Amino acid sequence: MTNQQGTWQTEYSVEINVEPATIWALFRDVAGWKEWNAGIETIELEGPFADGTSFTMKPPGGDELRSRLIDVRENECFVDETLVGDLRVSVAHRLLRVGPQRTRVTYAVEASGTGASELGPMIAADFPEVLASLSARATGVRP
Repeated sequence: MTNQQGTWQTEYSVEINVEPATIWALFRDVAGWKEWNAGIETIELEGPFADGTSFTMKPPGGDELRSRLIDVRENECFVDETLVGDLRVSVAHRLLRVGPQRTRVTYAVEASGTGASELGPMIAADFPEVLASLSARATGVRP
């Protein structure tokens, strides 16, 4: 959805029967993202999984994109930001413990700038499938 400032945003969540640390371990293993995220052909982290570190990612059949980690809080969340011209896309990956062995994982995307209302939905289109694959990877149970 688009607000008055020309920013498009949406979010998707799933609850997974694991502790936040289990999901966090999968998030920290950036090279392993392509094992559970079909939207990644190649990915390379250029330093530690920490604020300010950049990474390059190439979607299947797409151009390589360079992103930066802008907010990394262990077992809680990380946010990455991608700039393409004046288009800014940030994706927050949030973890919330909702039970002793249960975590809500939320992917929230915000896009602003030229093409935000067109590109935002394209970027977020596979989030439900990515979250289902993440859940399967974390629990060992296929969707």
